[in-house]
Amino acid sequence: MTSTPPPPVSEPDPSTFTCSTSLVGPCSGCQRTTHKYGNGGLPLCQWCMTSARNNWGPNVRFTSTRPVSAP
Repeated sequence: MTSTPPPPVSEPDPSTFTCSTSLVGPCSGCQRTTHKYGNGGLPLCQWCMTSARNNWGPNVRFTSTRPVSAP
């Protein structure tokens, strides 16, 4: 099975086309522009997340490092 290689890092992740520009940031892996913040955001672009899943298995998840504020 062959997959197409990802586009150049200068091209944004398609997830950026469906979110506000205030929710866009650099991928933690390759620095590609991706939907990083807010509801539905991920720290990795779809290509870096695919690589992580290939290395770690399909159940790979990320843990938020944001502190939880006390009520």
